[in-house]
Amino acid sequence: MIRLHNLKPRPGSRHRVKRLGIGESSGHGKTSGKGHKGQKARSGGSIRLGFEGGQMPLIRRLPKRGFNNAAFKKTYALINLDDLNQFEAGTVVNEEMLRQGKHIRGKVAGLKILGRGELKHGLTVEADRFSGSAREKIEKAGGTVTLRERKSLTDGRRSESVEAKPKAAEPATPRAKAKTKRPAAKKKKTAE
Repeated sequence: MIRLHNLKPRPGSRHRVKRLGIGESSGHGKTSGKGHKGQKARSGGSIRLGFEGGQMPLIRRLPKRGFNNAAFKKTYALINLDDLNQFEAGTVVNEEMLRQGKHIRGKVAGLKILGRGELKHGLTVEADRFSGSAREKIEKAGGTVTLRERKSLTDGRRSESVEAKPKAAEPATPRAKAKTKRPAAKKKKTAE
């Protein structure tokens, strides 16, 4: 029967500690199993894990795998104002029209209008983003700028509000400060 006085570890689970530097007859005297000279024979001298003597280590030879944020990068199709001059005055220019005219190809997250060149006539330009100079030049030429509706992250439907509306000023309410008492610091008695 197992009692507290006869509990023993499982046979083979515990090993005798190798005792180093206790004389040559012990088998671990003199150099204590470290050999002669060299970096590994010195006290405190060790080689970091994975070091292969200057050879390109295995961790750097293997190809990279796993998660990368580059897969989620949004790329926008960039269109300058001088590309929009081929459309007639009063036309609504959007991504579909630009794709038909071969200005946009491939998969893009949206359309951004940049301000290079001058717009010769008024157009209604519909895009996801506009640079400041492009917006000014379109309005100066008698055109209008409309932001495309963005998909809502919560329900997948298009959000109703296109531009961010300024919030009404809410009355400021004074926050009640929570009063907390700190315990008084105990003074140490000095021996005199």
